[in-house]
Amino acid sequence: MSEIYYSTADHDADRRPAAAATGRRFPGTLRLAGTVVLVLALGLMAALVVNAVNGWGLGGPAAVTLCIFIAAVWFWIFSPVEDTYVALGAAVALVISGVLPSESLFAALGEDTVWLLMAAFVIASAVASTGLAGRGAAFIISGARSVRQLAHLSCLGLIVTAFAIPATSGRAALVLPIFLTLRRVLQDRPTVVKMLAVLFPTVILLSAVSSFLGAGAHLITSQILQAAGYPGFGFASWLLLGLPLALAASFLATELVLRLFTDRSDRAEPLRINTARLQEDNPQRISGPLALAEQRCLLLLCTVVALWCTESIHGLDPALVALIGALVVCLPAYGATDLGTALKTVPWSMLIFMAATLALGSSLVSTGAADWLASLILGPVSFFGAAKPYVFVVVVVVASTAAHLVIQSRSARSAVLIPVIVASAGAMGVEPMAAAFASTAAAGFCHTLTSSAKPVAIFAETGGHVNYVPADLLRLSVWLAPLSAGLVLLFSLAVWPLLGLPIISLP
Repeated sequence: MSEIYYSTADHDADRRPAAAATGRRFPGTLRLAGTVVLVLALGLMAALVVNAVNGWGLGGPAAVTLCIFIAAVWFWIFSPVEDTYVALGAAVALVISGVLPSESLFAALGEDTVWLLMAAFVIASAVASTGLAGRGAAFIISGARSVRQLAHLSCLGLIVTAFAIPATSGRAALVLPIFLTLRRVLQDRPTVVKMLAVLFPTVILLSAVSSFLGAGAHLITSQILQAAGYPGFGFASWLLLGLPLALAASFLATELVLRLFTDRSDRAEPLRINTARLQEDNPQRISGPLALAEQRCLLLLCTVVALWCTESIHGLDPALVALIGALVVCLPAYGATDLGTALKTVPWSMLIFMAATLALGSSLVSTGAADWLASLILGPVSFFGAAKPYVFVVVVVVASTAAHLVIQSRSARSAVLIPVIVASAGAMGVEPMAAAFASTAAAGFCHTLTSSAKPVAIFAETGGHVNYVPADLLRLSVWLAPLSAGLVLLFSLAVWPLLGLPIISLP
């Protein structure tokens, strides 16, 4: 159960090998679909240019932005080119075309959310290096006396990791050794092992919504809202809205996985996992008093999270708090790591992707392209009259839940969906911030294919051992997709309004 940590992002480069190996099962069909969509996209681009040239309601900058946006979406869906490369290429194209000032592109790299995420990864690398995760996992797992207890205690532990490690792929890599130890300890109970293999990535993905740093898509959503003139979200506001949903979705999904992958006899058989067996695979101590480095890291992590949650009291920017925490955790003769080593764990590709997609999303909003696209795609919802706000919310949640089937990067999905949703929400009688949050929360479901998300790919096969097959994921998704979408709709309409985020605009 030795601790490892890979600084991988929720998107692009890390998901491509898995996609190539497991997700693209019908390359001929995919090429044909890509060709058909490409022809349609080129036709739409030509129509946009004609529209702009003739002054039929769409200005030149908006037409250029839409053409670049359509091209980026096509490359994200149908090409093997890394998502970061596509996003950065689209941003550069906007600058060259004169739609986006070069200063705006470079300023995006200096956004406070970029610094926040960078510093958070530095803190996370220090936390991982101390062995705190292994100790916490041993404490939780050793208390299980049944398969159901093991599943729900594991779920609770996985939710907690959302506040220590940014990005779902980093969390998956962190807890993988824990799963491997459980697989060895429970090798005589293969159905329980399969259940745990499915459970770990399922909870990691669904619980990401609990934390503002749980996925890069959360920061992109907030930045696009701010570019459109809305307040956006902070760590505390996201926690207030996201944690209840994460708890409900994760524990319901845990019960679902239990019932799908174990039978009554499996769940009835007693279970006992002692600390000594867990210690066998862990070179670091997982019991007894905390070491000095562990105490310092735990104190720092709790302090940073507390300061993030109380920003309204002390006024310190979350990015500044994260930077101070990163400096402390790398302090010579005191910290758990050194700054040079910690910076190597930062997913720079993800940060560049965020900056580039922010530039693209801002251009969609500022040129009016998002308004035009929203009226084209979501305009028909207005025909439902008084029911249109509710129909709009349902359409947003369902589309966001299913979007992973065509755009496998969660961050790219937010870059595509959020500008359109924000631009159309007001006219539909829906609060834009609530609609954007619901879309981002619904996008947390991405379990259908092995290539749909990095955590799913990580746990599918480990060390040459197949833990689950695509049929298992399809079996899970048939039940989990409507459950996840239904929960987001329930929270949107009944829970979040009580927490200060109404979904329906007052007349």
